[in-house]
Order: sequence, then structure tokens, then C-alpha cells
Amino acid sequence: MANHGGQSSSRGLNGEAPGLGGGVKGVAVVQAPGGVLKTAFVGGASKGIGRAVARHLASRGIRVIACGRSEADLKNLIDELPLIEVKGATHLDSELKTHKAFACDLMKTHELEGHLKKLVLEMGAVDILVLNSGGPKGGPILEAHPQEFRDAMEGHLIANQILTKTYVPGMKSRGGGRIVAVLSTSVRQPIAGLGVSNTARWAMTAWAKTLAGELAPHAITVNLVLPGFTKTGRLDELASAAATKRGITDDEVRDEWIKSTPMGRLGDPEEIAAAVAFFASPAASFITGQALAVDGGRLGSV
Repeated sequence: MANHGGQSSSRGLNGEAPGLGGGVKGVAVVQAPGGVLKTAFVGGASKGIGRAVARHLASRGIRVIACGRSEADLKNLIDELPLIEVKGATHLDSELKTHKAFACDLMKTHELEGHLKKLVLEMGAVDILVLNSGGPKGGPILEAHPQEFRDAMEGHLIANQILTKTYVPGMKSRGGGRIVAVLSTSVRQPIAGLGVSNTARWAMTAWAKTLAGELAPHAITVNLVLPGFTKTGRLDELASAAATKRGITDDEVRDEWIKSTPMGRLGDPEEIAAAVAFFASPAASFITGQALAVDGGRLGSV
């Protein structure tokens, strides 16, 4: 039932919807908080942590622009998300808002700005910008080709700069906003075998901290969520690569990661999403330039 184009529904909640809690023909409906529509752009939303973030925000009544490379995966996600009800003056004036699947490869930064301009014309400004994308392949830093560093910076720092420059003007005009970058605990404690990723994440951290100071006077916060070892497809790929290089099994690699985590388990994407949702909420309005590790206690620093 979801409209992948993200357009508003012209239907009131009479007739097709069986009341405020009922939904439309089996589709769940969630009320926009305070009756005001807020929109979030979520990167890497086709799977893993990004998908969990999109679902979590939608469950709180936030309209989601879900960005990722797989159009099919994004459309499946949109179909899972509840419609957003924006209250009108009367019950008959209420509107249902759908979400938007935005298939785009953030690595192709030469095309990104043009795609985003069209997206803004269609969907308008956003209140929440979640910067999240997959990391580069693993390996020792001395074995990395210079192009791997260029690609990592392109897909992270440059792409996020373009996204931020696109959406910050709208946040300023609305009187504030939230920017949350999902990075890694490697920005505090480098992870062995992830040389290129460690480097790119650190660059993003310096960028975000600088940005936080510049945007604070405009009531726009910029914060970081640092996942530890989390059950995602990305972690499976890293486990497989490490296992092949060392001549052990994937499970043995995961066991080592689990043993390095005081809580004795891997994290769930939903746990990372909850931290992102906190930074995106009114409760975090006086917090900016901060990095929150969600890692089961793995980091040896505070």
C-alpha cells in the first residue's frame, strides 16, 4: 500500500481507515508527534543498521526518506513502514503521509548533488539527517592501495558533505535540526585489520566535531553514534575476510570479537537505532558534538 514516491495521501481517515488506531486496509498508521510532520533522511537504509534506524524513526511518527543502492530492498522496507498521520483541524482533515525510497549510490558523488536537488523539490526539507554508509574492505593499512583511501573518503566524507550542504539550509529555515552520523568505535580505538576504515572514520569525526560548532548557533545538533561489533551483513563480510586471511573459521573470528566485548555478545542493529533516535529527539536538544559508543563495553576509554 505504501506509495514509493513519498507523496501525501489525499484520503482522510474516514471511509478507508477504521479509526485512529486502525490503519488503512491492513497498513499500520502512526501519528506524527505533536501533529507536526517531521522528515528524516536515512543513509544506508536498505539493510543493517540503516534499515533498523528507518524502522525505528517511522515507528515514532517520523516520515522517512530511505536511501540505499538496492531499489528492491528499499521498496520492501517502505512497504513495512507505517503510514504517518498528520492531524488536521478535524478528523476529516487528517492526512496520511507515505515514505520515500531513494535509490542512490553515494560513492558516485559527481551525480549526487543533482539527484538531491530533485529529491528536495519533491520531498522538501528534512528535520533529521542520518549519515550512514557501508565501510571499505578490511586489511592492514600498508597493504591498501591509495585508491582505496580515495574511494573511502569519497563515499564518506565527500558524500556526507554534499548531503549536509543540501539539507542544512532547510534546517536553518525551520529553526533547527538534527544530524547524526553512524561511524565506529574505531574513532577512539583503531580496530586491527581495518586500516582504511579507521582512517576514513577518523576524518569523519573531525569533520563532524567542526560542523557541530558551526551549526550550534542555528539549533542544529551534530552527534555521532559509534557501534561496536554489531550483527550485520557488513560484519559477516569482515569475519569472512579475516578468517580467510588467518586460516580459521568465520565463527572463530566472531568468538574473538565476542570475547573482547564485556557483555559477551554482539550488538543488534535495533540497539544502534535506539541511540540514533535519541540524538534525533527533542530530549537531545542541548547535546552536540558528542560521540556515543554503543559497544557492550568494548572500548577501554570513556
